[in-house]
Amino acid sequence: MPVTSSCNRLLQSRRDLYQLLAACQEDSVTEDSVTKDGPRIFSVSLDIGPVDPLAVLHQLAQPNELNFYFEKRNRESSSIPGRSIAAIGSVDQLQVQGRHRFAAANEFVQATSARTRSVGDDPLGGPYWFCSFTFSNDAANQDNPFPAATVFLPRWQVIRQDDRAVLTVNLVLHSNRPLAHVVDETWETIQAIKAIRYEFPGPVFQAHGWTTRRDVTDTQHFKQAVRSIRTAIQRQDFHKLVLAHAIDVRSPLPFQTTATLHNLRTLYPDCYTVATSSGTGHTFVSASPERLVSLRDRQLYTDALAGSAPRGKTTDDDAAVAEQLLHSAKDLHEHQLVVDFISGCLQQLGLTPERSPLRLLRLPNIQHLHTPLRAVVPPQVSLLDIVAALHPTPAVAGVPRDLTCQQIRRYEQFERSLYAGAIGWLDHQGNGEFIVGIRSALIDGCCARLFAGAGIVAGSDPEQELAEVQLKLQALLQAIV
Repeated sequence: MPVTSSCNRLLQSRRDLYQLLAACQEDSVTEDSVTKDGPRIFSVSLDIGPVDPLAVLHQLAQPNELNFYFEKRNRESSSIPGRSIAAIGSVDQLQVQGRHRFAAANEFVQATSARTRSVGDDPLGGPYWFCSFTFSNDAANQDNPFPAATVFLPRWQVIRQDDRAVLTVNLVLHSNRPLAHVVDETWETIQAIKAIRYEFPGPVFQAHGWTTRRDVTDTQHFKQAVRSIRTAIQRQDFHKLVLAHAIDVRSPLPFQTTATLHNLRTLYPDCYTVATSSGTGHTFVSASPERLVSLRDRQLYTDALAGSAPRGKTTDDDAAVAEQLLHSAKDLHEHQLVVDFISGCLQQLGLTPERSPLRLLRLPNIQHLHTPLRAVVPPQVSLLDIVAALHPTPAVAGVPRDLTCQQIRRYEQFERSLYAGAIGWLDHQGNGEFIVGIRSALIDGCCARLFAGAGIVAGSDPEQELAEVQLKLQALLQAIV
């Protein structure tokens, strides 16, 4: 993908933008504006100061468009700098079903990258692709508004890291549309985005409240499912299965996605705050503690996260609970299954994973056993190759993975959709980051379905597993508005 030097100094006026796009249009005619994969795309990036991407999402996002939000603040265990990203609208997209979805996504990214010219060399700029992969390969279901895979190149993209933000606009310059119209529309939106200085001051507390709450499957069914899974494990049908639970809540007024996201990032700063829309009015939001994989300059980082306990009510109680978790045979076994699976997947890709010592990831209401892993990735292995190998991990599926993915539908009476899915982004240099969509909700106007799960192993107790998923759901109930 061709890249030209920084265009900040070139875009001081509408006239500057016109001259830049006119040159791009002339080049596209010279180079043949239509490739075998579609028309050429021009990706223009410029520094816009300390704009909050969530505020941009709030101002520009439309329910009938694809939109995306991803925020990760710096945390002690992370080697990747924190950043927030908003992506709005689409200039090209792919939506597919089936087991070849990751290969199709990889081909789409490569094809659109080949026909994209990037104007501006800022490391935060250039085209990014935003992706969501549902839990299962085939998500064609009337209860699931998301296809098995969605990948899109946005029209507008704002990335903030530390105290600066970079705006990227991706454009297709059609010969049948007057360039002046494109320039007017683009320049007006650039100025509107640069003028946004509003940042949410604090948590947005619920003004109208949700009025009804209903378990999608009753709690007795959940506990009976735990017993049935435990019996299957005793028969050695499988070693672990993750059982999800869902609740539906209804509000007299439509839920506010951006206010909910702000609550999540404020209440749970050590989690990833993520949202992706279907383009049909549905939005999936998540406050996930679990990174699936990060790739930066060919350095891979991933996390094994399994085995959980609540936080203590006092400092001494919290320390005692943590110590108990670190020595719990049941939780250590559950955690080791995930560590071994991730290590094995990376080795099958030809990588040599290095494990960090076991530690705790401590969140406001829950703590998890956590083992970070890292590896060097050769150029022939792409980020989506790694996502395809890892997703879904035993932390959200079970062991063995393929068998438990088939068995899950026997025990759950709802469609997971993007719950426990892989959601993330990648840039034109092959860097990117994906999370696992847990602690999540699917929002549709005045209705929201909240998801959480628990890993069932031989020593699981039905009452304790129910208490764990209810604790995880509470994190969302406190934030959704």
